[in-house]
Amino acid sequence: MSVIGRKPLLSMLAASIAAIAVPAVAQDGAEPGADDAATATLIVVRGEGLPETPAVEAYDVQVLDHRNLVTTGSGRIEDALGSIAGFQQFRRSDSRSSNPSAQGVTLRALGGNASSRAQVLLDGVPMADPFFGYIPFSAMAPERLASARVTRGGGSGPFGAGALAGTIELTSGGYDLLGGLSGHALVNDREETELSATLGQRLGGGFVLASGRWDRGQGFHTTPVDQRDPATARARFDQWSGQVRAVAPISDTVELQANGLVFRDDRTLRFKGANSSSEGQDASIRLVGRGDWAFDALAYVQARNFTNIVISSTRFTPVLDQRNTPSTGLGGKFEIRPPVGANQNLRLGADFRMADGELREDAISAFSGAVTERRNAGGRTTDLGFFVEDDIKIGALTLTAGARADRYTITDGFYVTRNAAGTVTGDTRFADRSGWQGSFRGGVVYDLGEIVQLRAAAYTGLRLPTLNELYRGFTVFPVVTNANADLENEKLEGYEAGIDLTPGEGVTVGLTAFDNRVKNAIANVTIATNLRERQNIDAIRARGVELSAGIERGIVSLRGSVAYTDAVAKYAGNELDGNRPAQTPKWVAGATLAVEPAKGWLVSGTVRHVGAQFEDDLESNVLPAATTFDAYARVPLMRGLSLVLRGENLTDEDVQTRNQSGSIDLGAPRTGWIGIGFDL
Repeated sequence: MSVIGRKPLLSMLAASIAAIAVPAVAQDGAEPGADDAATATLIVVRGEGLPETPAVEAYDVQVLDHRNLVTTGSGRIEDALGSIAGFQQFRRSDSRSSNPSAQGVTLRALGGNASSRAQVLLDGVPMADPFFGYIPFSAMAPERLASARVTRGGGSGPFGAGALAGTIELTSGGYDLLGGLSGHALVNDREETELSATLGQRLGGGFVLASGRWDRGQGFHTTPVDQRDPATARARFDQWSGQVRAVAPISDTVELQANGLVFRDDRTLRFKGANSSSEGQDASIRLVGRGDWAFDALAYVQARNFTNIVISSTRFTPVLDQRNTPSTGLGGKFEIRPPVGANQNLRLGADFRMADGELREDAISAFSGAVTERRNAGGRTTDLGFFVEDDIKIGALTLTAGARADRYTITDGFYVTRNAAGTVTGDTRFADRSGWQGSFRGGVVYDLGEIVQLRAAAYTGLRLPTLNELYRGFTVFPVVTNANADLENEKLEGYEAGIDLTPGEGVTVGLTAFDNRVKNAIANVTIATNLRERQNIDAIRARGVELSAGIERGIVSLRGSVAYTDAVAKYAGNELDGNRPAQTPKWVAGATLAVEPAKGWLVSGTVRHVGAQFEDDLESNVLPAATTFDAYARVPLMRGLSLVLRGENLTDEDVQTRNQSGSIDLGAPRTGWIGIGFDL
């Protein structure tokens, strides 16, 4: 297995940033005499990708701006995204108190396992872990972001393979938003801390931004009081991340962007010694052209790792040490937009993604503490996609259609076991697989004046099984879940129709009805008592309605959304046939009321409701419905300084995040934060 180490990756990043900074500094230090003319035509870069085309209006799209992202009670990006009904992690807990490998993301109740069925992009780069498919939310600080665009429904554009349930596009802030020195320092009522700072500097027509964030704390007890014992531990967390962005103009229409992200996340869950860690070093280079022949060229590399220690829930000693899970993500894309007319937008391109990784773990006797078996498993997947999308505007009518052709491979799969002395006791090599799969999306938008817009869309999509699903089994005592190297690709078929209303200034309403079906959906299927296996079930079908609304009037704004989804698992001849998929509620809703009484002031409150859901495929364990209330306030103190107050779960609702036959985990209790924000 080839895994790119930290030093080469960081060296590549440093060289890329230096290459960008040099021409930018050269502009800053132009020869005297040429200054006046150069300054008059100084090029200011954007630091973003190409703009969306009118095709996006055909789909159910919600956009969160910078203010929406940073004014949450928790300060976590996953909670900001949770304001869009239909967004869901595998579990209800956030990235401080869940196992990182359970942080899969889905939309429209198309869940059922911990892998992501929605594609999450940061500045165009897929963020899913190459081995597990989870999203490293703790590495993506909301204060570094300019916006988040969430498209519910299958995608077949760039990196469309994996966008089975939709696409979440995160865009980092540029100099206009984050220039100078900004950040915050907060402490909560458990003496936990959150520190963040960003420093931005213009270099000629470009800029460099460097930011860091550090969150740490003792955490809270996820275990209910009546289930605690001497081995019970708080959900301790220690998380940091750093990001560097450098952007410089190459010409009056072309800019070069270099991004680097490093992060480390250490957590403890439920028992003393049940420690996990995840870390990553990501780098990307992007060339964006905004001329007549607009283009977007991107290349990236990711080095990730994960460790985890499993503690026996009866003897409270280690029983499994997942000591090393190195993985590599590698890929890129090229997209070009030829000039085809003022009322038409054509996109042509290709993208590539490779995921390579392996698991190294030791099984341990709960009685003697000795290693009983050493396991090594892994493989590689690749996807090469070719895409085309075209939209044309004819009066009040916009038509759009797009297609992808994906060449995928699943190769080098293996599972090896050794005894404590290192002698091989089992060596299984899995057959390589490859194939082509096509997908498409298309839609229509009709404007009925300035108030009403009608839209309809249909789409297909695919998702390759992750290396984790193919080759790594796991145990949540007493339930064992086996891997399955024969898993097939998931395939989506869906359609939707909606109406968008603008009945008055600052008032928006959107309503969408959808019907999505995931064929060959990968689920954890019960095959015996306390034994499950990952299998392709016939389908998961989700039908429902999504409503969103917003009002902005003077100093007051109100926005909210609600989603109802009737989701059913189909698996002929199995007990789960006709059941609701695991971890998928019927009702999800949220609303935020914000008031800005004066410049620099902001007070907001957010209420969220998540309906009841089942822990497992057989609907034997219920997670009750939960409603929480969060608050945020920013009060100016003096120029550049503000008092920041935040509150999480202010009603102290018991939010069950896991129910394993009565063994319960809880989400965050009532938590208050206070601190200073600065923007100098």
